Amino acid sequence: MPRRARENTLASFALALAAGADGIELDVHATSDGVVIVHHDPALSTGAVIAFTTFAELREQPPHGAQLPTLSEVCALVKGRAELFVEIKGAGIEGLVVAALLEYDGRAAIHSFDHELIRRLADTGCPYRVGALFEDAMDVRALMDATGALDVWPHHPLVTRGLVEEVHSLGGRVIPWTVNAPDDVQRVTSLGVDGICTDDVSAL
Repeated sequence: MPRRARENTLASFALALAAGADGIELDVHATSDGVVIVHHDPALSTGAVIAFTTFAELREQPPHGAQLPTLSEVCALVKGRAELFVEIKGAGIEGLVVAALLEYDGRAAIHSFDHELIRRLADTGCPYRVGALFEDAMDVRALMDATGALDVWPHHPLVTRGLVEEVHSLGGRVIPWTVNAPDDVQRVTSLGVDGICTDDVSAL
């Protein structure tokens, strides 16, 4: 709920749950000592790069370091009340992410713009659904075949009835991002998408 509280924080996720969210979408990186951190960008506003910073050092970063939750802390907050949709932003951290998710007593899925990472997860028998994000028109059948993805995450203007039907014929889900305007919500809903990624669950 980034319109109501700082994005990727426990406060924002709690608001989404209270508003009736069926899923929580979040972004992850990993610290230099292997702790999976929920944050959108690779670096903080202070310039500290998450991948080159220890967890203890990260928590000391002003002004928001103490607010950066770990993936394990998010799992403990949600407690199976919603499906977790984890977007991997950090390079080569999929093993750490899967290990952290094993603590979660609920449904979870992993997605990324890094399609090679998604392919590696699929090839190694990842216990979670994997998905591919994209923001330009693509052959979704070829994308799913190349990556092993079952979830397809298109930028919402790319969603067509043909795309939805193609993905469904392959046993996949279509979850467009980021859909906030009422007209866009109505359009993608009418096309039969399986979920909507939005900034404000209560408004939706």
